Amino acid sequence: MTSRGSSGGDVRRANLGSVVRLVHRDGALSRAELTARTGLNRSTISDLVGALSDAGLVAEREPDLTRRVGRPSPVVEPGPGVVALAVNPEVDAVEIGAVALGGRVIARIRHSVDRLVTPAETARYVGDALAAWRRGPLAGARVRGVAAAVPGLVRAADGLVRVAPHLGWREADLAGELARATGLPAVAANDASAGVVAEGLFGSARGCDDVVYLNGGASGIGGGLILAGTHIVGAGGYAGEWGQNQPSISADADRRVPGGVLEDEVNRRRLLAAVRMSAADDDALGRALAAATGRDVADEVARQRRILQATLANAANVLNPRVIVLGGFLALLRAADPRAFDRGVRAQTLPAPAENLDIRAAALGADRLLIGAAERVFDALVADPLADPR
Repeated sequence: MTSRGSSGGDVRRANLGSVVRLVHRDGALSRAELTARTGLNRSTISDLVGALSDAGLVAEREPDLTRRVGRPSPVVEPGPGVVALAVNPEVDAVEIGAVALGGRVIARIRHSVDRLVTPAETARYVGDALAAWRRGPLAGARVRGVAAAVPGLVRAADGLVRVAPHLGWREADLAGELARATGLPAVAANDASAGVVAEGLFGSARGCDDVVYLNGGASGIGGGLILAGTHIVGAGGYAGEWGQNQPSISADADRRVPGGVLEDEVNRRRLLAAVRMSAADDDALGRALAAATGRDVADEVARQRRILQATLANAANVLNPRVIVLGGFLALLRAADPRAFDRGVRAQTLPAPAENLDIRAAALGADRLLIGAAERVFDALVADPLADPR
């Protein structure tokens, strides 16, 4: 809804956006539910749904008449052909996904790499994927834009990648490269910031207003914050760089890098080395860790768990979140014994913030960063649903 001083066009845009936002984030809703949740009258909802349906942004179907008494209203759901592209460049792979309105990944590809990719190469991967998918799963789809989830510092004002140290990028205009390669509007954001948005909307933190999210990837550890229902990115967009903090290590025997930062000690590469693997996605690494019987693997997992527990306790004491969500290899560390892990965090947390603290694994798996990045595209769609994205 908009203020009284808004023009009629602004009010209509806002109302259209409200309907799109609701069906995108909450799934299929009846016209009656949309009327109740927006505060608009039935005829206005009918008009808005008609306009959005004509544009392909929503679809209507008849309700299940066997489950309701009386005459229920038609059900409105996300349009099946509205799509955002998303890409997550990493040191070991470039992952690309097509995300439909509603947060569903309908196509994805993982390009394993044995060297660091440049922004231009990343964009070419995306352009090639788009061209192939337009002949297949995206045939006839309306692709609204492309967004990147980058393991590095991304300036909020314009999406410039200031530095992605593990990729070797500095002052990189990845969004510009993506726009040139695809012909689509393009944006870039930090990967963990994308992850917390995805888990907050569709995953483990859905419905929670105070969330700390830590993502563990091949490039290290990043974080995202939702506090009092607001996604916190900081003054320039650089908030959440948990991996660059000094680790809390109580025993000198647990330290591997003198003077190192958290992501030097809690480290995916060290887990891969422990199970004698040079590269693997999180699913394969998780299976290897679960199957390992060697003492060296158990010791390395236990060491990293101790350091991660202390980090999470510090976060709980400072920010008092309701939920802490762990993604990537950090979720694998907890999975070795979730109850013991959670007890270890609470034991180092002040009693009051520990009372209602819930620690969870990310629910969206390998799709979490792609879904979160796609939200940047869908945010623009919600702001002006009937505008031409080009």
